[in-house]
Amino acid sequence: MRTVLVHLELSPALESVLACALHVGRAFGSHLEGLHVRPGQPDIIAAGADGFVAAAPDLVAGFEREARERAERARALFDEFTRRHELPGAAAAGEAAVSGPTAGWRAETGSADALLGGLGRVFDLILVGRPLPDAVAPSMAALETALFEAGRPLLIAPPRVPERLGERVAIAWNGSTETARAVAFSMPFLERAREVTVIGIQGGTVPGPPAAELARNLRRHGLPVTLREAPLSGRSIGQAMLDEANAAGADLVVKGAYTQSRLRQMIFGGATSHFLARAELPVLMAN
Repeated sequence: MRTVLVHLELSPALESVLACALHVGRAFGSHLEGLHVRPGQPDIIAAGADGFVAAAPDLVAGFEREARERAERARALFDEFTRRHELPGAAAAGEAAVSGPTAGWRAETGSADALLGGLGRVFDLILVGRPLPDAVAPSMAALETALFEAGRPLLIAPPRVPERLGERVAIAWNGSTETARAVAFSMPFLERAREVTVIGIQGGTVPGPPAAELARNLRRHGLPVTLREAPLSGRSIGQAMLDEANAAGADLVVKGAYTQSRLRQMIFGGATSHFLARAELPVLMAN
């Protein structure tokens, strides 16, 4: 996890996003690339009294001013964060890597969805905030585009700043290909963890190896793994996984994303949707 793309949105989760970035940076000596995306100029039009359609320059100017102010605010917060934690800039291109953590600022104009999905492909990890029901940002669209398009794992920061990250890792195992991929991506965290708990929820799996099989194979890597199996007991699968992760004292949960289709989860609910709505722990996801 030597390179981390940190999506910097002005949101209630920004402090937690930066805190998670710092945890990862210190653990792996990472370069933290702070990315703020200014939206492109919108097509704002207004109908005149004579029926003609004309551009609305005042609205465009206001939009651009707000976007500029948000970018300046994001830059100021990121600069203050790097100063407070004494994070130096990265080595210039072509030079030998600097032992981390290091930090860099990147501002782009366009669609945050497209940028995270594309640019994220060359980073080891993408860090975003968990979407909140009463806030425009963090963006669910950007999160899901990165999840489906980048081919990289996402670390999703909870609303509240976590005190620890990665000392006690829980794997929300359901036997799926998506979760297997998330486990593979999470190996740098698992290898550093003091405790790894494999969680299996009875009735919460797809056809595939059981949780005990994963635990057994992870122990062959020399990892300190325990197995925790639990019944649903009237809970949803997502809530049962979160409950068991909290009971295990986890400070990071590893989970595959959208074992069921995204559309089905939007209609009927599902474990991934539950995590994205309710998780109060950092979550590492992959699809």
